[in-house]
Amino acid sequence: MTEWIHNSPSDDFWVFAAILIALTIAGFLGSFYFFYRKRIMEDTPTSKIRSAAQGYVELRGFGELMDGPPIIAPLTGTTCTWYGYKIEEHRRTGKNSKWVTIDSSDSTELFLITDDTGKCIIDPDGAGVTTATRDVWYGNSRRPQGRPLGKRGPLSVLAGGRYRYTERRMHPGETLYAIGLFKTVGGAGGEYNIDADVRDLLKEWKRDSEALLAEFDKNRDGQIDMDEWQAVRDGAFKEVMARQQEQRSVPPANVMGKTLDRRRPYILSAIPQDILIRRFYMYAMGLLVTFFVCGALATWIIGVRMAG
Repeated sequence: MTEWIHNSPSDDFWVFAAILIALTIAGFLGSFYFFYRKRIMEDTPTSKIRSAAQGYVELRGFGELMDGPPIIAPLTGTTCTWYGYKIEEHRRTGKNSKWVTIDSSDSTELFLITDDTGKCIIDPDGAGVTTATRDVWYGNSRRPQGRPLGKRGPLSVLAGGRYRYTERRMHPGETLYAIGLFKTVGGAGGEYNIDADVRDLLKEWKRDSEALLAEFDKNRDGQIDMDEWQAVRDGAFKEVMARQQEQRSVPPANVMGKTLDRRRPYILSAIPQDILIRRFYMYAMGLLVTFFVCGALATWIIGVRMAG
């Protein structure tokens, strides 16, 4: 090893050193990422849906579909509460080959978490999702022609294929752990911010400038003057008040979604909380070992090279 460090071409040596440094940085950041999530999950008490406070909340219950059309996973056609899929193509360039992702998507459709006290709507957009079901299988068409054979499609692996399909799912009736921003919307007791809603509505109207001019440009000079802009604000205020009045008349609904604070992650998991915490701990420890080993090796080889 020492001989290679001294005698290897400069480009080869510094590429290897750069890889070690990159792994050191990735190990540090990754271990912090998983340790932090582990601590957040351990420190946040579990709430019941009926008595949950507004804000960052942890819930445990079961996943359910909402009324209406079911959520269907696109690769297997399975009814589920959430899905994420990826289609990869095996490509060869000379002696090298690799899997390249050609299509992927995660569902953003709403579903429910229920416990013995009530129901809460889950908006999965922006969540880190851990599923208990993950199917992987192979085929020779861009879209799969059938369901995977077995849990991970072992027979299709033996048969080979140009395309690899991966689908993760959560199912109705499955255990669901959720930690995120909990809020109650609608109903007479809901929280309403008139100024913020007016600002949002004005931004929405500004995006359609032609419609805004058609409605409020009374002198037809192609622009909104000060008097006309006041009329725009008055119109937005009246519409916001009408919307909020309508919201107060409907039953309140509990909703959980992503937070605006990066320090508070939004996590959904079909794996029980204690198992997920242990998994995050193992990930963090593995990445911490990567940090120390790669960092020490990078420091040593650079020191030897510079000393020689």
